[in-house]
Amino acid sequence: MLLAVLSVCCENESVAGSFSETAERHFQTDRKLILAEAVRPPSNSGEIEEDFFNEDLDFLEEEAEEETVQVADPLKPWNRAMFHFNDKFYFWVLKPVTQGYRFVIPEDIRVGVKNFFNNLAAPIRVANSLLQGKWGGAWAEFSRFFINSTVGVLGLADPASTSFPQMEPSEEDLGQTLGSYGIDNGVYIVWPFLGLSTLRDTVGWVGDGFLRPTFYIRPTEAALAIRAYQTVNATSFRIVDYEDFKEAAIEPYEAFRDAYLRHRKTLVEE
Repeated sequence: MLLAVLSVCCENESVAGSFSETAERHFQTDRKLILAEAVRPPSNSGEIEEDFFNEDLDFLEEEAEEETVQVADPLKPWNRAMFHFNDKFYFWVLKPVTQGYRFVIPEDIRVGVKNFFNNLAAPIRVANSLLQGKWGGAWAEFSRFFINSTVGVLGLADPASTSFPQMEPSEEDLGQTLGSYGIDNGVYIVWPFLGLSTLRDTVGWVGDGFLRPTFYIRPTEAALAIRAYQTVNATSFRIVDYEDFKEAAIEPYEAFRDAYLRHRKTLVEE
């Protein structure tokens, strides 16, 4: 039952369920930049920005920026309540389960599992690259998928990255595609388990779901268990990053929201 609940968090991105199935990478940016952004005083405007836990916490890797992304937050009481709920879920359930998993499972196996799920999400990246007219990116993603699925044994290994470093993995999703066509964020929403999102990204997440092979697994309980395992495995690589960011923030709710919105804006503009 616990796995069934945990599986939901991996869906978007986001609690650390936002640590999900889009490409999950180790932090390569200077942490001082992350913490500098976290302690930036929250904005006082009537509109706001967002994120929390979606496919992963890649948005915490962004460098501090002066620009602020504005988005309406008419659901603020609900959003704050769900932010608090997800926070408690992380500390009371996801973190202890992940710590136990990390202690038992060697890193090499966990890396292989991460590679497998990242490779499994290739249809999402290929389709959205095509929808955005990024023909080179679509071909690179398809090539990576073919190489890793064959030479890499169903994606457990990532030979494409070592043999063809020019074919860098992308982070394309339907939310970005909609944004590239000029569709605004809409309102800010924090979903239980799923984490931070906007109306546009929520619609995108639902659409991307039809391209996830795990969506078609039956019975549903099996699909949920797989999603739960994916979430725990992904979280095992960055279990303290969320805590570091939160502890450094003056107002965690707004700090996560603002960092998420800037990250999504950057992805759309790329």
